[in-house]
This record gives sequence, structure tokens and C-alpha cells, in this order.
Amino acid sequence: MAQYTTLRFEVRGNVAHLTLNRPEAANAMNAEMVRELEDCIARAEDDSAVRALLISGAGKAFCAGGDLKGFAAVAPDELPGFIETMTGSLHRALSQMARMNAPVIAAVNGAAGGAGMSLACAADFVIAAESARFTMAYTRAGLTPDGSASYFLPRIVGFRRAAELMITNRVLSAKEALELGIATRVVADDQVAAEAGKFASDLASGATLAYGAVKRLLLASANNSLEQQMELESGAIARMSSTRDAREGIAAFIAKRAPAFTAR
Repeated sequence: MAQYTTLRFEVRGNVAHLTLNRPEAANAMNAEMVRELEDCIARAEDDSAVRALLISGAGKAFCAGGDLKGFAAVAPDELPGFIETMTGSLHRALSQMARMNAPVIAAVNGAAGGAGMSLACAADFVIAAESARFTMAYTRAGLTPDGSASYFLPRIVGFRRAAELMITNRVLSAKEALELGIATRVVADDQVAAEAGKFASDLASGATLAYGAVKRLLLASANNSLEQQMELESGAIARMSSTRDAREGIAAFIAKRAPAFTAR
């Protein structure tokens, strides 16, 4: 297990387990946590053994957002630079996370507020506990969203709903998050870790290279014309057809058996 101060990180059975580990602060993000998060995501992306990434929070919350107590301790004239450095680390981590081959699953228990909700929205899948709550929270503190929220949230829920959630800070229940598409599944509180773990393990045995290509195609689709996107699709499926996994998947389909993918 890698040693970090604010996170736990280990790889088990092709799944990287990344746990936000400041339970005494509801896993609020401080400068050290975002630096460590950047390092963890880079390690997961570089490790060919990692075929799924599972992010969770220790204790009773997923992540309450930025550490406002830490912000208050910074001199006012130094705070803008401090926050810009923090968001730089966070955003580099999320950029890598969005484009890595391994699918990313957020197991959300308790509160996902501010940057915690942003992190959940940036994941590919969200398994939420029934008691989970989601809120943007930023404008309540006179701040604006970070952590890719203004990119992913409108694409998930639509422009007007995203504006409502960001400006009013309405708290969503897990059921509401599911209805809006923010959560992928909602499960009993005592089952969220097991269900998210099983989901991650199932994905880790799948067509990892194709998963990554799908993620990148979806990211590109927001800004491309129809013809540009179809050109990307042609290139992606052609590249995938040269992989061992594609040959295995086609052979397994013809033979009517389960494929054995190896991410090669």
C-alpha cells in the first residue's frame, strides 16, 4: 500500500482503491490532499495492472468539498494564489482521470459537497448510498465551482438545472441524484462498499482499452461537428480492431463464449 497522509491507495486484483482519508474533516480537500490525489491518479494511469479505479471516502462522508477552515487560515492577499495552486493540482488529476483507460467509480456515502460533488460528477460511474446527499455549495461561501463541475454537471443534467444547482445550492437526495443522472445506482447504506467493489471488479475484467476510447470519444463529442465526431469514431474503432482484445472479443462472440480480455 502506498503511504500518503490524506489518502489511502492500493491496487488489489486490477482495481486501484483510492480512499479520501480525512474523516475528522469530512474528507475536505486541503492542499496536501489535492497534491496526493494528483500523484495517485498519475500512478493509476501509468500502472498497466490497473483496469478500474474506485474512489471512496473514509468515515461518514464522501467529501465535504474544499477545506474552508484551511482557506480562512491563509492571509487574504495570499489566498487567490493558494487556491489557484490547489485547483491546478486537482484539475490535472481530473484531466488524467477523465482520459485514462480504466473506468472510474465513485462510491458515495454521506455528503458529497462542493469539490466532493465535482469529483463524483467527474467519475464515470457513481454508486451512491441511500443516505448520500449532493450539493454544489460553492456560492454559499461566495465562491464559484471548480473540479470540472462547470464542464460535467451541465452535460449530465442540462444547462438550466446545472445553473439552479450551482446558484441555489439545493441539496439532492440520492434518489434525486439518480433521477438526474448524477448517480448510476443507489444501494442500501451498508451495501455501498460491496456493490461498488463488485462493480469495479466486473469492469476490471472487461475491454479496458475500448473503455478508454469510449471515454475520450464522449469527451470530444461536446465540441465536434457530426462529421468530425464520426471521423474520430472511424479512427478509434480501427485502432481497437488491431488489439488482442478485439480479436478475442470477436472470436468469443462467434464461439458463443465469454471473452477473456487482457487490456492488450
